[in-house]
Amino acid sequence: MASYLHSYRSRTIEITLTACQPNAEPMLVESPSLLITDDDLEFRETLRIVFEPEGYRILLAADGEEALQIVRDEKVHLVLLDMHMPRLTGLETLRQVKQFRAMLPCILLSARLDDLLIEQAQRAKAFSVMSKPVTRVQLTGVVRQALRRTYNWSG
Repeated sequence: MASYLHSYRSRTIEITLTACQPNAEPMLVESPSLLITDDDLEFRETLRIVFEPEGYRILLAADGEEALQIVRDEKVHLVLLDMHMPRLTGLETLRQVKQFRAMLPCILLSARLDDLLIEQAQRAKAFSVMSKPVTRVQLTGVVRQALRRTYNWSG
């Protein structure tokens, strides 16, 4: 895999970490479930190829409404959300997820990241906000950090 998951763009990565769970509960599962939410099928599948070999259980959603239904119906340990999707944006989805799963770590990804979006995501309790394209190492590192901080996961 190239250094960027989507190599047709070349921009620097911006990462902002926010929420930390000081009293995190130990994770009781061996394979955390990641929900990858993006209207770009190719990007969803690329992330599946990145995370499945690392032992994660992968769930996929094409938009925010589908993601909300999956979070309600399935055991999900972390949500990756694209910002710009039809029906519900990633930020709108994040806000709704936090209404019924407040501790669920959510990582927001955007190709058009700016200070206002970072501020809004932080207020909505996003674990991290990342700029697309993102490197494999950066994204997997933030996912591991979110699982470690939220669930004391040691994988």
